[in-house]
Amino acid sequence: MNPADIKNIFWDVDGVLADLNHAYFHFLTGHPNYRDRYAGLKWEQLPEVLPIVPEYGALELKTHPELGKEMDRDFCADQDFFRNRPLYPKVIETLKRLNARGYRQFTMSATFDVAAKTAYLNDILAPVTDFLVIECVRHGEFMHDTAKVDRLRECYEKYALDPGETMLVDDRIYNQHAAIDSGAHPVRLRCEFTTDLPDELAWIPEFGDVEAVADWLLGEDR
Repeated sequence: MNPADIKNIFWDVDGVLADLNHAYFHFLTGHPNYRDRYAGLKWEQLPEVLPIVPEYGALELKTHPELGKEMDRDFCADQDFFRNRPLYPKVIETLKRLNARGYRQFTMSATFDVAAKTAYLNDILAPVTDFLVIECVRHGEFMHDTAKVDRLRECYEKYALDPGETMLVDDRIYNQHAAIDSGAHPVRLRCEFTTDLPDELAWIPEFGDVEAVADWLLGEDR
């Protein structure tokens, strides 16, 4: 991929713009259904509680070996925990910087509750919603649905985007395939606890934060 060809950016939210790991830690240690079980849990122990599935490459409540479905349900049902995912540093500044350089920017966030997630995104990203288009998709079966691919294709048509000029920035490994399958360019963000890409996807550019993505796109060094 030539960064100079990119005109449109779809940002995944959890693990890219916002710290989902933060939300998971406080959910496990604070929710009444789990706080006794995980009293004393240390931050670095999160992958022991939520084993990382190779195809996923990041923490996910549904990977808990015993209580995955229950945890996911309880997390989505409690807005105090659901919304407790702060933006990573420099997110707002970076999105504004890219907007000033002419990039069209969107979110592409998968969730079980589109209304709740959209409301959260409009709140936390309020300083940039004058140009950032909030898009959410209701995902289906864990890691085996085409929801994000289908939604990306719908957005290309809806907003008259050329997928060859578009990239998806995502931390999850299986969503790299979503970008490729939709005709866009994949870019991976390495938030804390993410695992390495498989060999067949090792060519995908990886970055530690959104500011580094912007530097790469713009050909600028920090």
